Amino acid sequence: MLPKYVIITAGGAGVRMNSPLPKQFMELLGKPVLMHTLGVFLEYDASIRIVLVLPHKQMEYWQELCRKHTFHHPIVLESGGPTRFHSVKNGLKHVPHEALVGIHDGVRPLVSLSTIANAFDIAGRFGNAIPVVGVNESVRMVEGPFSKTADRSRVKLVQTPQCFLASQIKEAYQVNYHEHFTDDASVLENAGHRVYLTEGNQENIKITTQADLVVAEALISKKRQDLHP
Repeated sequence: MLPKYVIITAGGAGVRMNSPLPKQFMELLGKPVLMHTLGVFLEYDASIRIVLVLPHKQMEYWQELCRKHTFHHPIVLESGGPTRFHSVKNGLKHVPHEALVGIHDGVRPLVSLSTIANAFDIAGRFGNAIPVVGVNESVRMVEGPFSKTADRSRVKLVQTPQCFLASQIKEAYQVNYHEHFTDDASVLENAGHRVYLTEGNQENIKITTQADLVVAEALISKKRQDLHP
């Protein structure tokens, strides 16, 4: 069985939060968002190897938070780059070729255990797995100054963790950055690989605004109540 790694990218600056504190460090029910995210992966598999990619200037603050919240799980810290592409590429240096690796946004603390498990399982069988969810709203395609209705059943919203055979995604990242690389699946696709989809979970939102933080607090509180009524 291949060892499992996860690269957590956390390079946010808090701009859309209108806050000087990066969004990954904002408190969510008494604990930084990023620690909630790490906790889900450790709950999934306590032996998973974690590579946390942060801007170099945020590393000292992260270590202060770890001391404050008594978070002592061993993780590898790596400096981020100018784009998410470069940050992931830096993180992949710590992952051996013979492994499965998930790549996850640090501000997605509500990913479910089943989403993680399914992504790693399918990646182990087919080489990669990208969690997605359907679109509930109507969709329109814009063409110049006009638009037309699109079939929403053919549209999926992409989430993380995106999971891969490490050998394939490491090789795919041996290219120069291009603006059409919007996620890791697009980098793999550029290398000629077929992308496999798996079911994500609707709660797996990316926290980028204050409204997202409120929703996340409500969802985590509800989960705790369900577990301990």
